[in-house]
Amino acid sequence: MDNLTLGFAGVGVVLALLAMRVPIAVALGGVSIVGIAMIRGIGPALGALGTLPFDFAANWSLSAIPMFLFMGSIAFHTGLTSSLYNAARIWLNRLPGGLAVATNLGAAGFAAASGSSLATAAAMGRLAIPEMLKFGYDKALATGTVAAAGTLGALIPPSVVFIIYGWFTQQPIGKLLIAGIIPGLLTALVYTVMIVGRCIVKPSLAPQIKIDVSWADRWRTLRQVWPLPLLIMGIVGGIYGGLTTPTEAGAFGAFLALVISLAQGRLTWSSFRKSVEEAIRTTAAVFFIAIGAILLSRFLALAGVPAHMAVLVNELGLSEIGLIVAMCAVYLVLGMFLDPLGLMLLTLPVFLPVFEVMNLDLIWIGVLVVKLIEIGLLTPPVGLNAYVVKGVVGDSVPLSTIFRGLLWFIGCEIFIMLLLVGFPELSTWLPGLMR
Repeated sequence: MDNLTLGFAGVGVVLALLAMRVPIAVALGGVSIVGIAMIRGIGPALGALGTLPFDFAANWSLSAIPMFLFMGSIAFHTGLTSSLYNAARIWLNRLPGGLAVATNLGAAGFAAASGSSLATAAAMGRLAIPEMLKFGYDKALATGTVAAAGTLGALIPPSVVFIIYGWFTQQPIGKLLIAGIIPGLLTALVYTVMIVGRCIVKPSLAPQIKIDVSWADRWRTLRQVWPLPLLIMGIVGGIYGGLTTPTEAGAFGAFLALVISLAQGRLTWSSFRKSVEEAIRTTAAVFFIAIGAILLSRFLALAGVPAHMAVLVNELGLSEIGLIVAMCAVYLVLGMFLDPLGLMLLTLPVFLPVFEVMNLDLIWIGVLVVKLIEIGLLTPPVGLNAYVVKGVVGDSVPLSTIFRGLLWFIGCEIFIMLLLVGFPELSTWLPGLMR
């Protein structure tokens, strides 16, 4: 078997192992080590296993990941995010589908604090779904809103996925984080318009409710949540203005979240310990997957797969749009079955040389990739956000109902993707203004 055939066979074996529910890091790393050993010998394979993980983990820019995850954990476990949802619920309840809109916007705020789609879906599911069901909201609308709004965690900074993408593609992480702002806000806006429109056409989806709250109480809820938007704006503003690197912004955000929660009397030893443990577990999971992907990238490079793909694209004469359409098709199909981070790190070693040959803007491509990953979080049979919400609601809502509620949001995602492909400036304008 020649090296090129071995490389493609390795990708097939990885996909088969993932279909068998083998952990992503094990599948990526195990196949890669065996493949490198078959090409170069056992010595170089063990050498790669010994050096590549350290080279990755020792990268300074990646220390932003545990900092942002810790910041999000503190915000959740000390109740900062629940206060945000409560304020949105009180101010927006008179809108058609007001609680669903509040959930959507609350998820956008939580996403900006956590950087994780799954964490956003889990947190908002615990907060919002019982509230919506109590007021008679359609189960598909309630659960679908939470599952879909959770995907905002992948786009709105700080985003763990953007940090990993930036490291892998050697793109400025700060610019990538800023590039996600407009697409993230656009997604929240399109979701809101869709929810309100559906509830106007079919009021039975979301019975009108009136929460009897005085204006004094309304303003009081805003006083409880102002530190969180300030924290988010401080992070984004620091990165955008060139005052801080993403790593420094992560450390500042984690520190400020601790100070705010302590000053408000929300921080306890229990919440602090839970936040630290959660950040460590999530960071370890992300790093193990990324290390497996690095080994896969080395294996595929030795096998000649990226170079072959670049030559193939040149021979086929694909246009820029043709390549984007092909990329979308691959991500949408694989996204039905694979974990988002694993999907991105499995495909980037193959696609990246092709993007570079076509001279595409990798900031724009990064936004498209993250957006496609978001859609994968919603599509059956393995839409992870749907399963997260299912874990929250238990047997009270069937999984089929959750996916039925997601169909409307998937339609919104297709519309947003068309906008992002047709108007790259939506992704590149803000980063282009950075110093």
